[in-house]
Amino acid sequence: MSVGGSGFDALTGAGTGAPEGPSAPPAGIRTMGVPAPSATRIVLVRHGEAVCNVSGVCGGPVGCEGLTDRGQAQVAVLRARLSETGELAGADALYASTLPRAVETALLLAPALQGPGDGGPMEPVQECGFCELHCGEADGLNWSDFSARFGNPDWDTDPDRPIAPGGESWTGFVNRVSAALDAAAARHPGGLVVVACHAGVIESSLLAKLPVVGGLAGARLKLRTQHASLTTWEVDAGKWKLAGYNDGAHHLAADAVGGGTLTTSPSGMSWMTLGTVSGSEHAQGPGVVGKDRESDGERPAVMPN
Repeated sequence: MSVGGSGFDALTGAGTGAPEGPSAPPAGIRTMGVPAPSATRIVLVRHGEAVCNVSGVCGGPVGCEGLTDRGQAQVAVLRARLSETGELAGADALYASTLPRAVETALLLAPALQGPGDGGPMEPVQECGFCELHCGEADGLNWSDFSARFGNPDWDTDPDRPIAPGGESWTGFVNRVSAALDAAAARHPGGLVVVACHAGVIESSLLAKLPVVGGLAGARLKLRTQHASLTTWEVDAGKWKLAGYNDGAHHLAADAVGGGTLTTSPSGMSWMTLGTVSGSEHAQGPGVVGKDRESDGERPAVMPN
């Protein structure tokens, strides 16, 4: 993929409209960096809506039953966008957490990641480092039973407390994700890596790789990362640069929040066009970024999914 004015950068508007060469501002005062050809790009994809998200179950290896029909439709909308734009075509690696909802998401997306000379969709490599927070003995419990057995942990006051016996703490989780990201970047220097993962993994990436005070020591952002959205990092010489968070432009034309099957906006614009439109009327539509349908009343606010 090009790191200049095409592909991903063209879709987001980066690398266009600013002078280069002698007419460019001095490097030391630029607010927008120049993409490095040697950079590794890591794209984190949150899985589609999962059965455990709507049933109020702690979704570890036991509790996760894969995607709902709606979740499959959400990922299909993203796949249609990627097939049209080619922004992730020719990916060098496809990873998924070992949880069924992430593996299913990766398998659904794989055809859109093929390059022109590829023989077929790549098989996702399952990597436990990209799993949601390990929930130990809480796995498979509904949230009422969880609270009855283990109380209500508060990671804002005690981020080192494990969620349940045999499970992870918030700080342990964030540091585990950070190490998994570093390992993936080291394995694929200069490559394009796609990871089907979880909201907690995406938040952990921001805490670990941005200059967030206490990011690796228990800070929390409590972000509302959309199902089947894209978060993109560029990694060069050990430095991590956030290129995009919670990109769900493909959902703006859907017939429900984050779902549906349309591949163009209601006006007929393609996703390649829609992705470069600023302040579009569709920004207030049914797929507004950041909105999700999970009921906060179904579970304590201790664990993303």
